[in-house]
Amino acid sequence: MFNENFLSGKVALVTGASRGIGRGIALELAKSGADVVVHYARKTSAAQEVVAEIEKLGRRAIAFKANLAEAEKIEAMFNQVESAFDGVDIFVANAATGGFRTMLETTDKHWDWTMDVNARSILRCVQRIAPHMIEQNWGRIITITSLGGTRVVPSYSVIGLSKAVIESLTRYLAAELAPNGIIVNAISPGLVETDAINAMPDGARLALENVRHRNPTRRLVTPQDVGKVAAFLCSDAAEMIVGQTLMVDGGFSLLSDYFPSLSFRKTCGNREPLPR
Repeated sequence: MFNENFLSGKVALVTGASRGIGRGIALELAKSGADVVVHYARKTSAAQEVVAEIEKLGRRAIAFKANLAEAEKIEAMFNQVESAFDGVDIFVANAATGGFRTMLETTDKHWDWTMDVNARSILRCVQRIAPHMIEQNWGRIITITSLGGTRVVPSYSVIGLSKAVIESLTRYLAAELAPNGIIVNAISPGLVETDAINAMPDGARLALENVRHRNPTRRLVTPQDVGKVAAFLCSDAAEMIVGQTLMVDGGFSLLSDYFPSLSFRKTCGNREPLPR
């Protein structure tokens, strides 16, 4: 359908690319020929490890740290990116934040922070990179959402709301930008198996094992699974997939009861978000 290096000559920026889903996407895009900008928020060492892996594949890579909740930090990141590359051809909005709590426990600060990082930052980034994509009449934008954007997940609250905003934003951007050769879609992964699972509370790990057992494919989604779908969406073969949210969950969302034993109080009492 397409050759091994079908993204050769393209530059991809992946937010939250130092671990988990973002890392998986960054590596798969590099395997497909793209040079990659690795955005991260905290751990420089982890981001540099991803850069090293990409460089081993024969691609150019560079890491940039930025707080996506602040417009000026986003602007500074793109200034640096544009000094290293001509522009961004592929943008993957993967970075996300937020803690587990109920809606009644949600504060203004928690709401604003989660919405700014998870949703508003996407629009700010797209507004910055769109002129380059429009000029060349080609671009790919991929957002990462989750099942919590359309279904109620215990104590997912404002994170789920931000994911719903992302899916709606994806559709609006897709309709506006498609005439300029810019294709926008969303990927909604299921629960993803990462190294961070080992650091989760026992109850949360048991919940994940339950999902693994009940999933029709009998396994959790991996970052590589998501990365392969992202790479496909960047190909010309997918150019007529516009404004869609693609489920990548092994069939788990087909089940009538998603989380029969998962509750906030039992599995996520520390109020920390599940790893992405």
